[in-house]
Amino acid sequence: MTTPPEDATTRFSSRVDHYVRCRPSYPTEVWDVLVEAVDLHAGSVIADIGSGTGISSRVFLEHGCTVYGVEPNAAMRAAGERELAAFPSFHSVDGTAEATGLPDASVDLVIAAQAFHWFNAVAARKEFARITGGDHDCALIWNTRRLESTPFLRDYEGLLHRFGTDYAQIQQRTVDPARLDAFFDRAYETHRLYNEQRFDLDGLRGRVLSSSYTPGPDHPQHGPMLAALDQLFATHQHDGVVTFEYDTEVFIGRVRPNL
Repeated sequence: MTTPPEDATTRFSSRVDHYVRCRPSYPTEVWDVLVEAVDLHAGSVIADIGSGTGISSRVFLEHGCTVYGVEPNAAMRAAGERELAAFPSFHSVDGTAEATGLPDASVDLVIAAQAFHWFNAVAARKEFARITGGDHDCALIWNTRRLESTPFLRDYEGLLHRFGTDYAQIQQRTVDPARLDAFFDRAYETHRLYNEQRFDLDGLRGRVLSSSYTPGPDHPQHGPMLAALDQLFATHQHDGVVTFEYDTEVFIGRVRPNL
């Protein structure tokens, strides 16, 4: 089983502002899927592991849940605290997937949105079973960008392969069926929902700079990448915007302590 990169808890520190502004939220149907699958309801206690800037936590807070946002990156955690300050039922926790710091049997459901690929799956599975109290459900969620559904998305994918610092390695990690099979105890449910974002040029720049695998301001390829991105926008924009299409993937299954 692949081990997460050593910098998994720090690599987004310089990307926080772009992440808050330009990363996609999740469709409202995610809530409906979990209500049906695991009897989620207002008042449920959720552990959002790798909660980042609070994008996924907000979905559950807006439906009346209590959410413990577990995030190891200080800059991301602080942004989440600011973004969710209006929700008294949000609790920010300095912890990791492998050591959340939450008490035994303290939550009804564990979720990880856009984060599981950074975890040590074996250690996280044991920890998730502990904080849910045994044989309980876990939901892993990703907004997976469509790579070839439009000419713009095909060319954007090409730009990432051209300029990305470690894009190919990260891309291979996102939704790995072998890791999912090893993580869940038995067959798991899979749900796919449509999601999209529309960006002007400034938003498109923020979206690409929110990704940890793109060259930052000190990298020699930063300027050339932005120039190529501007040309990409000019080629594909329609009425001043381009559209990112996503499949929001929700995987729901049971986890137990490792035997």
